[in-house]
Amino acid sequence: MAIFGIDIMELSDKKCIPCEGGIPPLNDEECNIMLKRIGNNWKVISIHHLEKEWRFDDFISALDFTNRLGQICEEEGHHADFEIGWGRVKVRIFTHKIDGLTESDFILASKFDKV
Repeated sequence: MAIFGIDIMELSDKKCIPCEGGIPPLNDEECNIMLKRIGNNWKVISIHHLEKEWRFDDFISALDFTNRLGQICEEEGHHADFEIGWGRVKVRIFTHKIDGLTESDFILASKFDKV
């Protein structure tokens, strides 16, 4: 089933699709629909990127978590921006080729939430 051309199967079961550019980023309405599918404290910032922060008891736990997310990025061929500090990891996801959001960004976010 599709809503606004967006397949509603479980996002974490899908694969990220490499973007070659030349496609429009998701609009505000599409981003809101996709955000409802991932939830879990993700935020859409300026209809440009997804952002979420996790908290940890120490630096090594935050680093281990970041490395696990980095492995997912490598497996998917879709990479996030990470900000790591003592006891926290902040992630920013968007599709660089179009400087905005695509379905693959939400797929990656849903995979991160499975960790």
